[in-house]
Amino acid sequence: MIKGKRVGIVGAGNVGSTVAYSLAMLGSCHEIILRDNKIEIARGKALDMSQAAAAVRSHTVVGVAETMAEMTDCDVVVVTAGSPRLPGMSRDDLLMINAKVTRDVIEGIAKYSPNAIVIMVSNPLDAMTYVALKESGFDRSRVIGMAGVLDSSRMAAFIQEKLGYGGGQIRASVMGGHGDDMVPLPRYSTVAGVPLSDVLTTDEIDEIVQRTRKGGAEIVALLQTGSAYYAPAKSTAIMVEAILKDTKQIHPCAVYLEGEYGFSDVVSGVPVMLGANGAEKIIEVTLDDNEKAMFAKSCASVQSLIDTLHTNHFFEGVQS
Repeated sequence: MIKGKRVGIVGAGNVGSTVAYSLAMLGSCHEIILRDNKIEIARGKALDMSQAAAAVRSHTVVGVAETMAEMTDCDVVVVTAGSPRLPGMSRDDLLMINAKVTRDVIEGIAKYSPNAIVIMVSNPLDAMTYVALKESGFDRSRVIGMAGVLDSSRMAAFIQEKLGYGGGQIRASVMGGHGDDMVPLPRYSTVAGVPLSDVLTTDEIDEIVQRTRKGGAEIVALLQTGSAYYAPAKSTAIMVEAILKDTKQIHPCAVYLEGEYGFSDVVSGVPVMLGANGAEKIIEVTLDDNEKAMFAKSCASVQSLIDTLHTNHFFEGVQS
């Protein structure tokens, strides 16, 4: 356990509560604070998790903030609040609803945990990360979107399913926005260091790439009454751990670009070094012409959402 570290989680639904549970089981921090509009449900979950932590002899305490004013001095705040994506609903449909939710949440974080690193999980992910950055006024290193860790884990799971071996040794790489235009990178994906192209055919790789892009929608269709949460939550917890433990590990995360990969004033998923100060370094990998074109298309998709927010005068009065 990292002494004295405090993690806030705004939104105690399936994703938020599973992030909290994962961190509590690992003893990753001293305190976890849940914030949700359904306060009694949040209290019940916090009590349940605290007892689970006691069962595994973790020192982590899980509590509840009735208001954002009680979520003070957090080292990391995870934001999962917002409307979930329902069957037939695209991430784009969520834009204006969740942008307003994000604005309210970020206002509270900036006021009561002004030194926190913010991890955005709400969809549409890249646009919400952009909103959080603009609304908070924080440095871009302190507002990070969780997407790439999840998308890469989905791709890795599909590779393992296709191969029938290699579990735990698969390293998949995905860049770009979190949506149908994400950029899976088979060239940077390996099985125990062996290039993917040496163990799978081109057609098999293409099938995995397409399934990765639709990974979230596949689960939404199967669940019928919600969306994925185990993998998104664990992916978020991995990022929180990297920050709390200052690991300097490289993970794909959604960050605000300022000229990297040739793009500015847009959020997209790229490899970053995570440490105590958040996204401490952006890693620029070499992309071939096809990968560059896919990344540009992905950035354009996110840019269209940002343009929609501007068209609706969402950022009027915001200091950027």
